[in-house]
Amino acid sequence: MENRQNKPPEGEVASGHGGQKFHTDSEQAKLHKSKLRMESREERLNKARERLAKQKPPKKPGPIKRIARIAGHETHAFLHGKVYQEERDNVGVEGGHFVERSGEAALHYGRHKVRRAIREHPSKAAARAESRYIKATADYHSRKFAQEQPEAQSAAARLWHRHKLKREYQRKARETAKQTAKAAEQTVSATERFVREAAAFVKRHPVGTLLALGCLLVVLTLQSCMSSMVSVGNSTLAAIAASTYKAEDADMLGAEAAYCALEDELQRCLDTYTRTHDYDEYHFDLDTIEHDPYVLISMISALHEGAWTLDEVRGTLQDLFGRQYILTEDVVVEVRYRTVTRTDSEGNNYDVEVPYNYYICYVTLENFNLSHVPVYMMSEEQLSMYALYMSTLGNRPDLFPSSGYIGKYITNRPPEHEVPESYLDDETFATILKEAEKYLGFPYVWGGSSPSTSFDCSGFVSYVYNQCGWDFGRLGAQGLYNTCSRTSSPRPGDLVFFVGTYDTAGVSHVGIYVGDGWMLHCGDPISYANLNSSYWQSHLYAYGRLP
Repeated sequence: MENRQNKPPEGEVASGHGGQKFHTDSEQAKLHKSKLRMESREERLNKARERLAKQKPPKKPGPIKRIARIAGHETHAFLHGKVYQEERDNVGVEGGHFVERSGEAALHYGRHKVRRAIREHPSKAAARAESRYIKATADYHSRKFAQEQPEAQSAAARLWHRHKLKREYQRKARETAKQTAKAAEQTVSATERFVREAAAFVKRHPVGTLLALGCLLVVLTLQSCMSSMVSVGNSTLAAIAASTYKAEDADMLGAEAAYCALEDELQRCLDTYTRTHDYDEYHFDLDTIEHDPYVLISMISALHEGAWTLDEVRGTLQDLFGRQYILTEDVVVEVRYRTVTRTDSEGNNYDVEVPYNYYICYVTLENFNLSHVPVYMMSEEQLSMYALYMSTLGNRPDLFPSSGYIGKYITNRPPEHEVPESYLDDETFATILKEAEKYLGFPYVWGGSSPSTSFDCSGFVSYVYNQCGWDFGRLGAQGLYNTCSRTSSPRPGDLVFFVGTYDTAGVSHVGIYVGDGWMLHCGDPISYANLNSSYWQSHLYAYGRLP
């Protein structure tokens, strides 16, 4: 025999006891050949898979075949678990895990091969493949046992060890398959029994079954309705939250008090103006010093986007105050003459007219109206938020109960009116009315001209008519009047104009005439109004018809 060196191949370690080395080259060679065979099997398996992919998909197996497949899966799971358990105990078993995976590949390949060659005996092919797998696994462990136990180097010992492993795997596989099949059979039996009992119950109690199904349908419907109601409720809560003041009561009341303090200081300045200034004559043209607290708090909340504190808005209060109240002083100097008695050199007295400057002070205070300020200092988004707060008064009508908006929005809402159906036969008017009524209840916002910012009177009329076929852009009340032709016999859909509703030259207000002495206009809020009231009659100017 040829002598071989005891040095193991690179990457391998020779095992032994008491420093004695054993020859392991033949075993390593066998493992290497086994690995090559498994790799070759994997290549054949891949080719088999490609061929199978081109074939028609197999029919869905019946219940018995499905149970057998489940049992096979359980067997594989058991074998995987055993090998992984050994792998945790000894790192050397990783090689065995490779052999196991290769054996599985060979098993799957063998199954496909048998199915294609002998389709009438699939159970025999599966049994043969399983046997091959068990044999390969047992063979590997037998070789590993021979390496780790040199005293068992005899062929008989290795054969007995492999035989014992093979029988152990077969026994475990049979037990697992039986348990799985039994569980599946029990499940099928229970399902069949339930179906039989349900069918028998329906036959015995047909009316009761229908009632039960009806109740179930009602429950499902109620659940669906409740789900919809919850969605609507969530939306409603979100809308309420968005339109509610977020600042603390102390901060809001403090801001109102601070603004009132600025107004009180302005009033004291005017009251003492003649004592604190040195002019010969004074003329005062003063607007009333007043504001609505809801307008103030809504503006601050919109500008500061929700929650704020008094200290954070003191600068804003000063800015708003400066925009609302415009105090001007105009001093006119006149040269006047007065008679002065003088004495000449001879001691005679005589009178002369001596010129002098006479100072006349004209003091004007304009209250621009705080509700007119937002459009000049807010972005469209802020203006939209301001309108939202005003439409609900921040959901805090108790905060400033003396506000005039409480009466207009809550306790004394505008009158309701129903336009006669016969007027809606005019399609143009019906379209105008449908669009205009979308915005009932929207607050009056000076300069507003869209639903997002709310409206003023002319912005409301311009928007509605531009949505209904006209295209004249954004016009003021006077501009709308100039566009219309005058009519003494108004009909629904015409415009009605007013003067003197506030201090401005020309037409000051406009509304949509809806017939029978009523109009729909952007008051505060947008609402119907009876033109026969004394107020509107005193300011009525003309009716007009858009071309």
